[in-house]
Amino acid sequence: MSPPPRFGIWAAVHGARAAHHDPDEPDDATWERNRALVLEAEALGFDAVLVAQHTANPFDDARDQLEAWTASAALAALTRRIEIIAAIKPGLYHPVVLAKMALQIEHIAQGRFALNLVNAWNRAEFERAGLPFPAHDARYAYGAEWIGLVDRLMRGERVTHAGPHFQVSDYQLRPAGTFRPRPTIYLGGESEPARALAAERADVWFINGQPLADVAALIADLARRPTARTPLRYGLSAFVIARETDAAAEAEHARLLALAHRDAALRAETRARTDAASVMFAKTDAAASRHVGTNGGTAAGLVGSYATVAERIRAFHGAGIALFMLQFQPFEAEMRRFAEHVLPRVR
Repeated sequence: MSPPPRFGIWAAVHGARAAHHDPDEPDDATWERNRALVLEAEALGFDAVLVAQHTANPFDDARDQLEAWTASAALAALTRRIEIIAAIKPGLYHPVVLAKMALQIEHIAQGRFALNLVNAWNRAEFERAGLPFPAHDARYAYGAEWIGLVDRLMRGERVTHAGPHFQVSDYQLRPAGTFRPRPTIYLGGESEPARALAAERADVWFINGQPLADVAALIADLARRPTARTPLRYGLSAFVIARETDAAAEAEHARLLALAHRDAALRAETRARTDAASVMFAKTDAAASRHVGTNGGTAAGLVGSYATVAERIRAFHGAGIALFMLQFQPFEAEMRRFAEHVLPRVR
């Protein structure tokens, strides 16, 4: 019998997830809001928080943006149970430096820390800082060497390595292994290089929100791939709209869609800065007029009555999804609604 599903939230690192013109949702990415949000999520019974990494707001650099790794360290000290998952783009940090940071947060959290490897899509974030932004597959080759080093360093191994991108000589990090062998490694991305890297290195593969049949096909593809590691687990990003009735949920979805259409200029600017090879954006561009939320959003179909949403979650869990990483809007109110009306139905 498989373990029960786990539920996490996306931190509000750059404000609203569905629409930036919603009078019910402040476009607030402050530390104060995120601290309160994560502490409440933990109290409500959520299992994880994903802190996405951007150095500047990816939609509009005049807006606030929470820094992922400093915020994750602070959250590790404030929380007691919830898993803290910080996204990381390998091109921004040397693997020795990042592995040390990860081990420190793991120690603060007493074994509740994880990193989510993402190989970046926002060209401007790198190019405006004078940092290299290689082609898509080259970024994954870099990321594969990078995570191989980080994995070994987080385990406390003494590492000597000479590769295309990194040369490390007789390096060992401490403390390590205090609570478990190393922090958990999540990986996002659905391209062929991303899938290959997930099979080789990840503990959990994050899938963007999409229909059940597509998710099942992705899981089947990864499950066929050989791995010397423990069985790969799977997470799903999804935007939730749950109400008493299916009709009420669809009406709220329509409201958010109408508001999201006012963000067309922001989306166009973001798309202009995006790597054209990004699978996530190729999918979401095609569905932008029908769905809200990032990373697939409502394309996962978690829109409906409390019973409908619970039933769809059970179906995804039956297909292999272990962790549901959820978005809401307005975030705090809808997170509470989900905890009160949906969580009891799936637990």
